[in-house]
Amino acid sequence: MKRLLLLSLCLLPLLAFGQAHHEIGIWVGAANYHGDLQHDWIPSGTNGGKTYQPSAGLIYKYFPNPRWGLRFGASYIRITAADSLSEVRADQLRNLSFANNIVEAYGAFEFNFLPIEVNRFKVSPYIFAGLGVFYGRPYAMDNQDRKMDLRSLSTEGQGLPMYPDRQVYPLVNAMFPLGGGIKFFVGKTLMISAEVAFRYTATDYLDDVSRTYVNMDTLLAYKGVNAVNMSYRGNEKSYQWDGNYPDYRFHRGDATQNDWYWTAGISATIYFSAFGNIKKYLQTQCPRVFGHGR
Repeated sequence: MKRLLLLSLCLLPLLAFGQAHHEIGIWVGAANYHGDLQHDWIPSGTNGGKTYQPSAGLIYKYFPNPRWGLRFGASYIRITAADSLSEVRADQLRNLSFANNIVEAYGAFEFNFLPIEVNRFKVSPYIFAGLGVFYGRPYAMDNQDRKMDLRSLSTEGQGLPMYPDRQVYPLVNAMFPLGGGIKFFVGKTLMISAEVAFRYTATDYLDDVSRTYVNMDTLLAYKGVNAVNMSYRGNEKSYQWDGNYPDYRFHRGDATQNDWYWTAGISATIYFSAFGNIKKYLQTQCPRVFGHGR
């Protein structure tokens, strides 16, 4: 009985961590977004395909057992959209556009539906969810192909004294990643995964569009002609204001929903043991239970 108890105690860490492993690697793929300038979750067709942008990142995972683990990632993600690509007439008349180069970091729980291991299941679907933070600063090119920082122009009156309810939006925000995919071993050290990951963000200003237009004369007085030109671009081809600037409080975007961005890609990670040689552990740490020795 004493020997059985000793054996059980020495095997506890083995049962808890004996199948643990690390993964570290990279991912590459395409990114897109869902917001005021992009209403479709999966844009398609000739115009929709123009909004997909290349992205990449680093991944580290730790699995205490083959079923669940923790993952951490850091990525560079580019998103873009334009009203000129929309099939909605109202969007076309608004004629806005933007791009945003996002840098993110996150942590998440990952769950494998099958206990994937080198010597057991070599393929498994999986899901994950977590919490992260990202930096993103929207910009657009004007009609002279100059890069305009949209946040500094206060295109919806952010930070102006006449609109105290409209604060300048932060560049660093929280996001909540969730997604899933399928993973499989190549040999005994390389793990290949194909996954889709959505990020719900804590901001409605990934695209610099959220609420309503503000008074044109006020915006001109406080922020200048560039702010007016980038706030509404429906009359851009005339290169001058032609009286079509929307009335004050006319909806520019939908403030009831925050923006999303998402990625689809392939990752390649190196799989390696987190515990070491199990046989050596048994030989050096566990008592000799069987045999004639004492």
